[in-house]
Amino acid sequence: MTTILVTGGTGTLGRLLTERLRADGHEVRVLSRHAPPYAVDLREGGAVLDSAVEGVDTVVHCASSPRGGDERAARQLIAAARRAGVRHLVYISIVGVDRVPYRYYRVKLAVEKLVEESGLGWTVLRATQFHDLLVQAFQALARVPVLLLPAGVSDQPVEVAEVARRLAELAVGAPAGRVEDLGGPEVRTAESLARAFLEASGRRCAVLNVPLFGAAYRGFRSGGHLAPGRAVGKGTFEDYLATRIRR
Repeated sequence: MTTILVTGGTGTLGRLLTERLRADGHEVRVLSRHAPPYAVDLREGGAVLDSAVEGVDTVVHCASSPRGGDERAARQLIAAARRAGVRHLVYISIVGVDRVPYRYYRVKLAVEKLVEESGLGWTVLRATQFHDLLVQAFQALARVPVLLLPAGVSDQPVEVAEVARRLAELAVGAPAGRVEDLGGPEVRTAESLARAFLEASGRRCAVLNVPLFGAAYRGFRSGGHLAPGRAVGKGTFEDYLATRIRR
């Protein structure tokens, strides 16, 4: 049995990962800002973080925030893991962080580098966007009569449970460095995904593709965030909608 710490263990991915690891018989500690006994803000570190990593074999770092602080949090986690003699640090990142000059992607890439240079055994998995994230975006965009989409952009959403399954495999294995990306089963236009959401949720809303500007938009439009050669996910967007969305 392996002792594993999951940061962000109450989040969309972390919760499923924790459940899977426990079902497989591993001792799992959950670190989150509001989940005792290891309730801590990773950006601040401290005694609770040191206690969380003590005696841990592997840390799976899922905690992240688009609002900032990821690099500081990673430094605190890595320092605590070094002090505790953690064997393996696993990090979940995003496909395209090295190709799309989007602010949040730059931060994720910087954290990857910190993990690689940590002096710990490490593994980094990049995945495409989760179905959940697209639905959250469409729900927000569909609050007005016209749903506006970035013209010419496609996506390759993946089922979060499949990412959790792969992370669980990596967590109990040996450090593997940068492993192959995990992409959803289909590359789809943003419009086709939006229309599938509208149909599944019974919403009436016009869809309009709007050209945007800037380097990040050009990166997304060119498909820098896609992994068509690694379309290994099985669950489609329609599969997700059928089980999660009510009309």
